[in-house]
Amino acid sequence: MSFTYAQLKQALQDYTENTETSFVTNLPVFIRTAEERILKNVQLSLFRKNVSASTVASNKFLTCPSDFLAPFSLSLAGSNSESFFVDFKDPSFLQTYTPNASSTGSPKYYAQFDVDHFFLAPTPDAAYTAELHYYYRPNSLTAGLDSGTTWLSINAEMSLLYGSLIEAYIYMKGESDVMNFYNQRFQEALIGIKLLGEAKETTDEYRTGKVIRAKQ
Repeated sequence: MSFTYAQLKQALQDYTENTETSFVTNLPVFIRTAEERILKNVQLSLFRKNVSASTVASNKFLTCPSDFLAPFSLSLAGSNSESFFVDFKDPSFLQTYTPNASSTGSPKYYAQFDVDHFFLAPTPDAAYTAELHYYYRPNSLTAGLDSGTTWLSINAEMSLLYGSLIEAYIYMKGESDVMNFYNQRFQEALIGIKLLGEAKETTDEYRTGKVIRAKQ
């Protein structure tokens, strides 16, 4: 089973038996909130992305991608095209390591300066090609057409359904027993995609053996 955007909106109305105008207007909010809960609770390769950019000589700042959430790695390549990784550190570490930003060299460390920028230490002494591997926010199902789908609506449809129902029922100020049921189903579905994202996607059976869950 999978959902298009239209099918998920219809399912939310059918489950809650609610077609009131303001409720229907807020259906995209319920869906986006559920997507955010899944995003913040599960690591999936879906949420990883690579992007390339260039540093500027004597400028310690590097602009973050607009959809950036958290870094996995940053590598740089100089004029010889040989890549090397720089280590992610706390900003205070970089400021202690290179207290004078005018001191330049081959960068060894990077840190989050603000929501839009990283900074490097030492300050780059030349232009380097940067490749950032990072955790990002995919486009929401609500950003597309009614006939549209996303990875979550196809492969994590139960998590998306019950996560959205939780938000819908909060909006309706519904009964606690029904809320608890929706939350239980959401948590059960979340376990399944956590197993996919944090075990099955990140292991090589030839080297590590099969993923075996603990006996109940």
